[in-house]
Amino acid sequence: MGGVTNALTRVADHKSRVAGLVGVMPVVDLPVSDCLDLVLARDVVAPIPLPPFDNSAMDGYAVRAADVASPPVVLPVERDLPAGAAGDAPLAPGTAHRIMTGAPLPPGADAVVQVEWTDGGTSSVRVDRAVAVEQNVRRAADDVAVGATVLVAGTALGPAQLGLAAALGFGSLPVRRRPRVLVLSTGSELVGPGGALERGQIFESNGVMLAAAVREAGGEAELLRFVPDDVERFRAALEPRLGSVDLLLTSGGVSAGAYEVVKDAFTGRGVEFTKVAMQPGGPQGAGRYRGVAVATLPGNPVSAQVSFEVFVRPALRAAMGFAEVERPSATARLSAPVTSPAGRTQFRRGLFDPASGRVVTPVGGPGSHLLSALAVSNCLIEVPEDVTSLAQDDEVVVRLLHGR
Repeated sequence: MGGVTNALTRVADHKSRVAGLVGVMPVVDLPVSDCLDLVLARDVVAPIPLPPFDNSAMDGYAVRAADVASPPVVLPVERDLPAGAAGDAPLAPGTAHRIMTGAPLPPGADAVVQVEWTDGGTSSVRVDRAVAVEQNVRRAADDVAVGATVLVAGTALGPAQLGLAAALGFGSLPVRRRPRVLVLSTGSELVGPGGALERGQIFESNGVMLAAAVREAGGEAELLRFVPDDVERFRAALEPRLGSVDLLLTSGGVSAGAYEVVKDAFTGRGVEFTKVAMQPGGPQGAGRYRGVAVATLPGNPVSAQVSFEVFVRPALRAAMGFAEVERPSATARLSAPVTSPAGRTQFRRGLFDPASGRVVTPVGGPGSHLLSALAVSNCLIEVPEDVTSLAQDDEVVVRLLHGR
């Protein structure tokens, strides 16, 4: 059963707990056009060669190289071969076929004279330069042979990989599907963006931010907003949606206050709440509710987003089958001194500039409400839990907030 722990939990330990909640996603066959940034689940073996036939690498004239060995030479043009033509009529000795890039090379031809080396004629052509055998010719299977394994399971599918699959005729690919995440923001004080605020109310931002973060990580996000601070209404709004999601991600309602609806709803029901030794983002929770993985994040915006980056994003990437689940990191020199609380890993917002000697500049202070500082940052500066101060030019590790 879930509950509340009083001792501080190390960042690495809570990270492992969250990672263990979201299993590897099942394999689905998706259209090639829908597979960008997904992970291939099975090897792809070439059913055809690439190129599938001998073809021209240039716009020009298919010839026998021996016929143009002593230029200038004038040859009759017997046929036009645009891309898509069958190209099965043989080339007679002492003639040329006008040919376009990608068109099949006619039997008997062993070279292509590019059009720039001719007068461009249509009934006859003057060839001004000699070509070697095989010049400007792409032979069948020069790129890929039938039966070759061209993409291995575990490959992250980008534009080039999808282009290769399409060129081999694959209309769909077996991939790990995207995790489905229900993003839930709690708080009776929340008002939707675009509405009007009354005294004591704030615009809801965590849901928008976390749903975007889920999508940027590769998942699918459904946003459920404005659940009041009432446990029964919370559960009633939540439970009908649990059957279709892989992860419930909440923000707010997990601290030590009197109206902590997330903690009240889940305590004793499979979710364990703890305070992690980090700044920002101490109050956290993780577990399962009615069989569904749950990660509960703090309500302050910076705490929520930093917590997502540290705990949730790697878990989603691992569930999709990515071998590298962490953001890229780098070492950098501080442009200014920073302080950090003892016993806590601190994640400060920063601007990393690799072009200027790999310097990182802290942005804003450590406060968990300073969303504007996060919005202009491109990295998190990680200060280890056993470090309380760093001087200018000290070396730190930065987690880049862009890139996989």
